[in-house]
Order: sequence, then C-alpha cells, then structure tokens
Amino acid sequence: MKLPAVLIGAALCAASPAAAEFELSAYTGWQTAPHSRISGDYPDDIGGSYDSLIGWDGKSFQMPPYYGIRGTWWRSERLGFGVEFTHTKVYAPDDDLPAGFDGLELTDGLNILTANVMRRWPTEWGAATPYVGAGLGLSIPHVDAEFDGAPDTFGYQVTGPAARVMAGVQYPVTERVSVFGEYQFTYSSNDADLDGGGSLESDVKTNALNVGLSLNF
Repeated sequence: MKLPAVLIGAALCAASPAAAEFELSAYTGWQTAPHSRISGDYPDDIGGSYDSLIGWDGKSFQMPPYYGIRGTWWRSERLGFGVEFTHTKVYAPDDDLPAGFDGLELTDGLNILTANVMRRWPTEWGAATPYVGAGLGLSIPHVDAEFDGAPDTFGYQVTGPAARVMAGVQYPVTERVSVFGEYQFTYSSNDADLDGGGSLESDVKTNALNVGLSLNF
C-alpha cells in the first residue's frame, strides 16, 4: 500500500502555478504512545470478549522506522494548507495482552493521513520561523493480531477518524532547503475487524519529537 506516494501526489496536485510557495517536508524522530484500552470480541473460534489496558511501546528506530511526509501549500506568508502522512507505530507488550492473544502490534504503521491547516511567523525570530499546525483525517493501520486457537489478522484497514497537532521551528540552510524540529501529537479512534469474526477497538494517542528537512518550490 503506497500511502506516501499517494500523499505526495495529492499535495502536488493541490499546488497550482499561482501558489506563492509549495513546501515538501520529511521527518523522523522519537515517538511514544501512552497507555490505552483495547476491547472487543474474540474471533469465533475462541468466543467471548476482552478488555485490557495496554502500555504501548513505540520502538521508533526499529524496522520499519517511524517517519512522516508533509506537503504544505502556503497561500500567503503566514497561512498554509496541505496533507500529511505519518507512519506511527505501537507494540503491545506480551504481559499486557488479554488471554488468548499471542501478539498485537500496529507496526507496518498506525498510519495517520490528514488534511492540515498551518500557521507560521516568518519575521519574529530572525532567520528562524516558528509554526503551528493541526489536521483531521483517517487512521489506516496495518493490524497484526495473533491468537492461540484462532485465525491471525494481518493487513491494512481504515479504522476511524484521526487528528494531529504540531508546533515547531524551521531554520533555512539554503534558499530552498530548511531544517526543522517539532513536537507532534496524534489521536486516532480505531475500530478494526479481526479475521474469524472478532473485533478490536482502541483510541491511541502518540507523542513525537521530530527532526526533518523541507524543500521549498
């Protein structure tokens, strides 16, 4: 599923020749996730329901790594619109899993795709430019759930709405290239189907400290 390619294509289509500036950004960083509950119904071969508090692990630098891509069309010096894809990750520790689970992770991405509104202040801090942003969109995780005595689930699903907020500072390296650092928070409400008739629900939040590179066109 080539979500980053889709993101870049959508962002480039949005930028018309009349745009004052189009900015393409890529980042990685340190991403964590606080505890959240998972609940739902086991697959039919097990039966019953479950409800458990999970202390998620992020493992940002373990393959596949945490990363994000953002396209922003700056309509004026201060206001921009765009799209963003973030490949966040969460792993459930074995000792937090409900009985019957052999494993649970969203690590080929708890993928967050949003439409963003951005605001920046390009003159207040000299060469450095502070910015904030927020977005609404969809959660598209790769659900990897393993069971003892029931079919495993392994695949992408659109599981519900998602949102993000961010705040950071960008610094120019050349006329077209900038580096940036930011804090980013994401929220996703996930309602996934499990193979064999089960379900999985969880509201997942992530916190990340990102560093990245932007190209301006």
